[in-house]
Amino acid sequence: MQRLLVLAFLLASAVPLSAAEETHAKAEAHGKEDAKGGAPGTNIDMPFLMAPMTGADGKLSGYAYISSRLTANSDASANQVRDKIAFIQDAFVRDVNAKEIATSGDPVTVDNAALQVRLLADARNVVGASKLVSIAITQVQIAPLHPGPVTAVAGQPPPADSPPVQPAKPAHGH
Repeated sequence: MQRLLVLAFLLASAVPLSAAEETHAKAEAHGKEDAKGGAPGTNIDMPFLMAPMTGADGKLSGYAYISSRLTANSDASANQVRDKIAFIQDAFVRDVNAKEIATSGDPVTVDNAALQVRLLADARNVVGASKLVSIAITQVQIAPLHPGPVTAVAGQPPPADSPPVQPAKPAHGH
């Protein structure tokens, strides 16, 4: 009976070991890149970037909230990039405020490919071209300036043709 328990224990512990070995082999096969895109320790998540969006008339129509991730060429470079995040973010803000980020035919859609090229160039100007491998735009959220029909402003009288509002009757009771 003890031999069966020992055998069962050995089999149960061997299954997770082989699964871990499989995962390790897959990581090596992918060049030690994780799901985020770079080798562990080389990805730098940037703070959200708020970029103005303009309509066809050239007026502000809303904002795009963009999150991005830089990938450095090594752990040491990633640490140097992390030290310069504030300066990189400043370059990003200046860039998106100087030049439109929307596609040419659709003013409410961000041109991700062109924006990635611009932002990577900005980041490389701050930290050095050799330290960064790539940039990925991980999320874009568009927030229109006027998302829906405008509601009445508090303290403003209702239109003249609307019926007067009747006060609620007090509850009789207990």
